[in-house]
Amino acid sequence: MSANPAAAAAASAAAASAAEAVAAGTPTAIADAIVVLFAERGGRHYGENVTEHEHALQCAALAERAGDSPAVVLAALLHDIGHLLHDLGELIAEVGVDARHEELGAEWLTNLFPPEIVEPVRLHVAAKRYLCGHSARYAASLSAASTTSLRLQGGPMNDAERDDFERRPHFHAAIRVRLHDDHGKVAGLATKSIVDYRPLIEQFAQVAQTARSGRVPDQAAVVNDAGATDPQRP
Repeated sequence: MSANPAAAAAASAAAASAAEAVAAGTPTAIADAIVVLFAERGGRHYGENVTEHEHALQCAALAERAGDSPAVVLAALLHDIGHLLHDLGELIAEVGVDARHEELGAEWLTNLFPPEIVEPVRLHVAAKRYLCGHSARYAASLSAASTTSLRLQGGPMNDAERDDFERRPHFHAAIRVRLHDDHGKVAGLATKSIVDYRPLIEQFAQVAQTARSGRVPDQAAVVNDAGATDPQRP
C-alpha cells in the first residue's frame, strides 16, 4: 500500500474541519457541512460510471431496500466521504497512490458521529479485502476501478487476517456497507437527494453530541447496527 504525504496532510486538515463542525455545536451545522461537501465535491468519479454523490445516494438506497439498520444506511451514505476530503486527483489508483480514503473519512467523522457510523466507514476497504479472500467469485465481480485499488490496499486477506477481521466489533456492518458499495454504481439511477437524509444525519450527530456531553441518551434515539445485520450474510 502506497503511503502519501499529501494524504496525511489531508487527514490533518479533515480533522480540523471536523473540529470546526463540532465547535459549531449543533447537529444541524454538521448536516449543513455534509450537504455542502457533497454539493461542492461530489462530482468526482474515481474511475466509476457514477459520481461520488450518486454513488453515496445509491448505496444508502440499497441499504434501505435491504432492510438494514439506520446506522448502516448512514454509514453507506458516508462510506466514501474521504474521497471528498483530499485533492490528490480522481485517477490516483491508476498512478499507484492509495489515498487511504477510508481512514481519512473515518478521521473526519470520528468526533461527529458514534462508532456504529464511523467504524463501518473505516472498515469498508478491509471488508473488500476480506470478501476477496473469502470468495474468488466476489473478487471477479469487482469493477475495474475497484480491482485496481485492491492491489494498492493490500490485496485479498489471508486466513489469519480474515479471522482477525471477523472479531472486529463492527465487522457485520462493514460487510453490509461493502456489498452496497459494490452495487451502487448504476449510471442514471433515480434516488433520493442528500437533503432527504438530513434527519438521519442529525439523529446520529445528536447521539454523538449527547455522548460527548456525558448525558444519558434518549433510548429512542439510540440505534444499534447489530439488530439488522444478519451474521450469516456476508
